[in-house]
Amino acid sequence: MQEKTSMYRWRIVALLFFATSINYIDRQVLSLVVTDEGFLRAVGLANPDGSLNKEIFGYLDAAFKGAYALGFMVMGTVLDRFGSKKGFGFAIVLWSVAAAGHALAKSVVGIGIGRVFLGIGEAANFPACVKTIAEWFPKKERSFATGVFNAGSNIGAIIAPLLVPFLVLNYGWQSAFIVTGALGFVWLFFWLLTYKKPDEHPGVSPAELAYIKSDQEEEGTAKTPWKKIVGLRQTWSFAFGKMLTDPVWYLYLTWLPIFFKEQHHVDLKAMFLPMIVIYLLSDVGSVAGGWFSSRLMQKGWSTNKARKLTMLICGVAVTPIFFASMTSNLNIAIALIALATAAHQGWSANLFTTVSDSFSKSAVASVVGFGSMMGALVGMLVAATTGFVYQEFGPMPLFVFASCAYLPALLLVHLYNKKLERTVL
Repeated sequence: MQEKTSMYRWRIVALLFFATSINYIDRQVLSLVVTDEGFLRAVGLANPDGSLNKEIFGYLDAAFKGAYALGFMVMGTVLDRFGSKKGFGFAIVLWSVAAAGHALAKSVVGIGIGRVFLGIGEAANFPACVKTIAEWFPKKERSFATGVFNAGSNIGAIIAPLLVPFLVLNYGWQSAFIVTGALGFVWLFFWLLTYKKPDEHPGVSPAELAYIKSDQEEEGTAKTPWKKIVGLRQTWSFAFGKMLTDPVWYLYLTWLPIFFKEQHHVDLKAMFLPMIVIYLLSDVGSVAGGWFSSRLMQKGWSTNKARKLTMLICGVAVTPIFFASMTSNLNIAIALIALATAAHQGWSANLFTTVSDSFSKSAVASVVGFGSMMGALVGMLVAATTGFVYQEFGPMPLFVFASCAYLPALLLVHLYNKKLERTVL
């Protein structure tokens, strides 16, 4: 019987939660700072009237997404080869230095260089987190644990609009990049101090270790070559899910502050109000989506049915978002966007967990890395055209795209991995 006092695995989830929060704080800073005219003029992102040049901003976003994709190409393999502790530690140093380095930029090129290195480093976050969950949790708890750490993305997206406007308005735009970039080094101290694998960790009791391994298959530690991973239908099931839905999440992160400023006249000081509502509800969606499929499994549902029913509910909940671009009522727009972002996070928690359902722990980070890389590549293509589309046609095409992405994605997830069975590598 599991000891009530032995719950060390949830401390590990807390570390993953904070890492994901920092990851999203760092990537959100630029989207908030571009609402400041002083920054736009300082780095050459301003139109003659002082407004944001959306087309160039779209190219900068595409540079980040391209680097993010490149980072996934290598980070998943690095994490599987060197382990979560060293690989994740290296990655957060890289992205924290890059985040703070934005403060040195004097031009669009300087910002672009910062985005590239930020993207490469930040690509390690989700492969590392999903791999760590697979090591520390039995299958029946993984989607809930994934929902908890994934909720950190929303906390990061909340903290950024609270912190960044204060720093920009009181200490200048450079301070926003420096302060947020420094957060990663605080996390690194606790990560290096705390993390070990469960069977090596003195804080894990024999009872908790037995519980962690209670429904995990015995497996080897041999590394699976990329060629074999890419040739599997289960890999493409995850990849197609990411390719259709990740670009939608990237649109929210990058363009919502601009949407609220231009469509609803929300200035930098007030930007935290809609963002807090949206991302707090996204947290609820992340945790609830992970909890719901885990709860179904505890009631005897198969892993396959529990995951996919939850993803279907989330996919349907996203569809009304296109109305957000049609309403002049700020509160209605916030409610529709919040529903969609909450549904996305519930979807994402379950999509990530399908990897650990289908693959051994030694391959999880590589599969997550490949699928996320494909999602980032599509995100890069979408980002490269978003600025032009927004500038010429307004936000409606972006919201229509968001509303239509999830149900086709679920169909592909199902067709390429019909039973979520364990893959033999």
